[in-house]
Order: sequence, then C-alpha cells, then structure tokens
Amino acid sequence: MPRSGAEARRRLQQAALELYQERGFDRTTTAEIAARAGLNERTYFRHFADKREVLFDGQAELRDTLVHEVATAPDGQPLELLLHAFLRAKHILEDNRDFSEPRCAVIAATPALRERELAKAATLTEAVAGALRRRGVPDRLAVLAAQAGWAAFQQAAAAWIDDPGHTLDAYLRRAFDDLCTLSAAAPQDRDRAGT
Repeated sequence: MPRSGAEARRRLQQAALELYQERGFDRTTTAEIAARAGLNERTYFRHFADKREVLFDGQAELRDTLVHEVATAPDGQPLELLLHAFLRAKHILEDNRDFSEPRCAVIAATPALRERELAKAATLTEAVAGALRRRGVPDRLAVLAAQAGWAAFQQAAAAWIDDPGHTLDAYLRRAFDDLCTLSAAAPQDRDRAGT
C-alpha cells in the first residue's frame, strides 16, 4: 500500500491512463482503476470524484498559479501579464510531461473528456480574467485576453509535446509573439460602435 496520499493519487492516475489507453474511457470502471493501482475503490473516491477527474488533477494548481502570477506580475499590458504568468506556471506541465502526452490522446479520443476539458478551460479563463480585472483591465478586454492567452498556452503545449526539441518556454514565447503579430496586423480603421 502507498504510504502517502500523493503516492496513491499518482498510482491511480497512472493506472487510469493505462486502462483508458488499453480499453478506452467508456469501458473502464473506477473499480478496475483502483485494482490496477493496488488500491480499493473507496480509496479512489477519496481522491477523485469520478473517473474523469483523474485526468484533470493539476487544473486547480494551474489556475491558482496563473491567478497568483497575474496578480503579482510587474506592470504591463494584458498579454505581457499573461505571458509572465504562463512562463511561471510552465513547470506544472513540464513536471508531468510523461503523463501529459498520453493524457492528451485519451482526451482527444473521448467526447465526455473533451467536454470536461472545455468546462475546466472556461473556469480557468474566467479566474484569469478576474485577476486581470483586479489589475485594472476592462472586463471585455480581460475576458478576451484570458481566452487568447489560454489558446496560446494550449498551442505552445501541443507543439512542445509534439516536438520536444525546443523548450516549453520557447514555444510559449513564440505563441505570444504570434498573438502580438496578429493583433498588430488587425485593421486599424474599424468601426468603433459599441466601444
């Protein structure tokens, strides 16, 4: 038996990932995950609310880290604040690289997991937008920046998983540079109605 809660969580996550890859998400039960991890189903439910949550364990840490880093970042434009925050939070993904790649494949193949991922992303971007608002960024810009920043982070993470020849840091900087390039290329002579 594992000696710590953290060890039990890690074993449950690894067992779930293995079973989801072997059998698929829909054909795997929490009892089977617990058995593969050498634990009982009751222990599973002490750590995870359902069989989806086992793949989303780091989301709360990522959200809390991003909110904290936006709040404490040096003054700057919204995208600068977000780049700072994502660079400071990248270790969460880097520390879990062996889990991240197969996790992405399982989620991509499972509609229920894609739906959960979208819900988690919405919660995360709303929290980040709130942190930007507290820094004085107007509401609609805070929401747009948070959503664009999350999209840039996802693009950078996917590129890093596909090609680890560069650091996640490099992919993040490139994705945010691309956002700035797109923003600079937007037409300046636009209808300002409603602004």
